[in-house]
Amino acid sequence: MIAAPFHLAGERLLLDPSGAVFWPSRQLLAVSDLHLEKGSHFASRGRFVPPYDTRETLGRLQPLLRRYTPDRIVFLGDSFHDAGGAGRMHESDRATLLHLLGNRLVTWVLGNHDPVGPDGLPGEAVEELHDGPFTFRHIGVPGKDSGFELSGHFHPKASLPTRCGPVTRPCFLADARRVMLPAFGAYTGGLEITAQPIAALFPRGGRAFLLGRDRLYSAAVGPMKHLAAMTGTATASLQTS
Repeated sequence: MIAAPFHLAGERLLLDPSGAVFWPSRQLLAVSDLHLEKGSHFASRGRFVPPYDTRETLGRLQPLLRRYTPDRIVFLGDSFHDAGGAGRMHESDRATLLHLLGNRLVTWVLGNHDPVGPDGLPGEAVEELHDGPFTFRHIGVPGKDSGFELSGHFHPKASLPTRCGPVTRPCFLADARRVMLPAFGAYTGGLEITAQPIAALFPRGGRAFLLGRDRLYSAAVGPMKHLAAMTGTATASLQTS
C-alpha cells in the first residue's frame, strides 16, 4: 500500500488507499462511515442480505492498525448503521472490534445514523473533535468558518476516463481547507463529487484521490458551478495527473 501525502494547515497527512487518513504527528488514524451492522438492520426490516458486512469491514480495519499502529482512532460518524447496531453485533465480531481498539484512545464522532455513542464499547462520543488546527466532524460545514476540517458522510466517488471507458471509484476529495473521506464500510455506496451537496463544499474544485488496490490515483477537480436548484447537480472537470 502506498499512501499519498497531503499537506493541510501546515500538517502532513497520509491518505491511505483503504480510505483512511493517518496524521503522523499525532499518531492518529481517522476512518469514516463504517456503517457496521447494516446487514442486520436490513434483516430486521425483512430485507435479507448476507450478514457479513461487519466482519468484512473489521477485516479491512485490521491491516490498517498493523501498518500505522496509531495511538488514537477517530471514527468520523455513521460508525454503526443505526443507534442499536452495537447491541446487535455477533459476539465474535464484538471481540474482534474490542481487540482492534485495544488500549488506544478512541473517539466516536456522532453521525446522522448513530446519534448516540455505541453501547458497551470503549471511547468517548462527541459531536466534533478539535485537535491542533483540525476539526473532525461527520458532515462538512461550508465556508471558511468551518476551519480546517476532516469529514465524511457523503461517501464521495469520482470517475476517470480510461481506454476502456470511465472507471468510477470511491475517493478522497480535498482542497486548501478540508479533506472529505470516502466511506470505509463494506455495504456503502457512493455519491458523485459533482452532486450538489458535495459541490457546495468545494465550489472552487480541489483534488480527488481515487482508491486503487495498492495506491491512489490523483485528479484535479475544476471549479464546480451550481446549476439551477431544481436539478440538484453540478458540473466539474477532472484532469489526471
